Amino acid sequence: MLMNNTMPPPDICPVCGAEVPPAARACPECGADDTTGWNEERAVYDGLDLPDDEFDYDEYLNKEFGDAEKAGKKPGKLLTWLFLVGLALVVLVFSIALIK
Repeated sequence: MLMNNTMPPPDICPVCGAEVPPAARACPECGADDTTGWNEERAVYDGLDLPDDEFDYDEYLNKEFGDAEKAGKKPGKLLTWLFLVGLALVVLVFSIALIK
């Protein structure tokens, strides 16, 4: 009896992390198969898409969200103004209620 010694495909490709259909003979994304990459020893995909060592987090934050110092000051001023306007309205309502 001739036995098939090939491993069944994993659910997730250990090389690139793509989903592998159950009956696939190779990964549809990177082409890894039982002879080139199903084994865990050769896996290079760890499931994390971490930035490389040269990644500048402060530069990224500035690029994505603008200057953090300027952005932090505006909501504080707006919140203060909203509080003062609300307080003035409450005082106005109570003063009108006391007059009547």
